Amino acid sequence: MAEELKVFRTWSSRFALRIIWALKLKGIEEYETIFEDITNKSPLLLQYNPVHKKVPVLVHNGKPISESLVILEYIDETWKHNPLLPEDPYERATARFWAKFGDEKTCTDEIDKVSDLYIDCHFKVEWKEQEEAIPQVMENLKYIEEQLKGNKFFGGETIGYTDIAFGWTANLLSVFEEVTGMKLLDEEKFPLLSAWMQNFSDVPVIKENWPPRDKLVIKYQATREKYLAAAAAGGPK
Repeated sequence: MAEELKVFRTWSSRFALRIIWALKLKGIEEYETIFEDITNKSPLLLQYNPVHKKVPVLVHNGKPISESLVILEYIDETWKHNPLLPEDPYERATARFWAKFGDEKTCTDEIDKVSDLYIDCHFKVEWKEQEEAIPQVMENLKYIEEQLKGNKFFGGETIGYTDIAFGWTANLLSVFEEVTGMKLLDEEKFPLLSAWMQNFSDVPVIKENWPPRDKLVIKYQATREKYLAAAAAGGPK
């Protein structure tokens, strides 16, 4: 009996993209993709993820798994070949720590007002409180930079769990730079992160599955215009 495998996602979700990368790196090609409209969520999505009501959701033989980092671990434990997490328990714990750190601290909690961390951080910098938070963001990036010393990828010479967790930055940062006109990652200050982004992007499985760049630019331009209009009207309440 063939396995049933479904991925609920949106075309631009960086969290859902993690799941696609993981499946591709595992060599899993047979799965159904269900694209969701987050403004009009399907009954199936609400059924499979009644708690958070968001993508991504992986459905494996009728059983739903939600939250992207949890799904990555499920994929790695279910399909053992081409492992994403290290075998050593300490190294596995370290990989989990930095993936969680990236999700929580790449941008600060104070500016996570609309759930999209980098968008809030870099599209709302006109507001004084966000401008004051930028130094902490840079400090957190320095911690991440340290993890790449001596390595091509976070886990060594091949893409793993932490790389997939951070992978969206290799594409979206340049999109944000184009939209905002700001340099968000200085290659001189972060040479290892800059090299990692290029190495990550050059892997065929990664390169072939980026969302269309022109659509991303249009999307985030609209997001920025909305925030700028709110700022002109007096900023967030």
